[in-house]
Amino acid sequence: MKFSPIITIGRQYGSGGREVAKKLAETMNFAFYDKELLAEASKESGICQEVMENYDEKQEKRSFFSIMGGVQGRMDPAGMYLEMPLNHRIFLAQFDTIRKIADKGPCVIVGRCADYVLRDHENVLNVFIKASMDERRKRIIRLYELDPMKAEETIRKADKQRATYYNYYATGTWGDVNNYHLCLDTGVLGVDGAVELIRRAVELRQDKMEEDGIQW
Repeated sequence: MKFSPIITIGRQYGSGGREVAKKLAETMNFAFYDKELLAEASKESGICQEVMENYDEKQEKRSFFSIMGGVQGRMDPAGMYLEMPLNHRIFLAQFDTIRKIADKGPCVIVGRCADYVLRDHENVLNVFIKASMDERRKRIIRLYELDPMKAEETIRKADKQRATYYNYYATGTWGDVNNYHLCLDTGVLGVDGAVELIRRAVELRQDKMEEDGIQW
């Protein structure tokens, strides 16, 4: 069977993770999913894409698991789904979409707990993109013309939001090296350097799978 690698990209805000993912997909001729994933999930679930974007990688304090427990035994699966808060329904829609995307062929998926969703897939390479606060501050000031005095606050707020979402739905710790196969610093390597290292890592992963006799 043809090797069909799936690359998930977790990223600190301002690290250039999305740019790395986009360039990697273009270089390797893989499908690319960031906001594109929301469009797919919207079509599959019937939830408006604009609504999905408003809830994207955000988490309410109300417990997903307590809701599940509270409705079990008194409601059928469809009723349970409708009883859930909207952000949980959006997560489940994205969860299903990520798994369907992974079955279609090689792709690069940005964020949205994709590493956790695909944790049982042998052909996945999980990558985390980081950079120093100074590098990230410079980047978002340049790209988004932010007030330099507010840049660090913006970064910390975005990172906290991503961490809260990941830690809640993935039941793990966002940015923990144990969740990823490769952690790269774009402040040291640059975007192109990170792309090249990931591309090479995919090749090495394929070689290792062949050596181990793993079917993909």
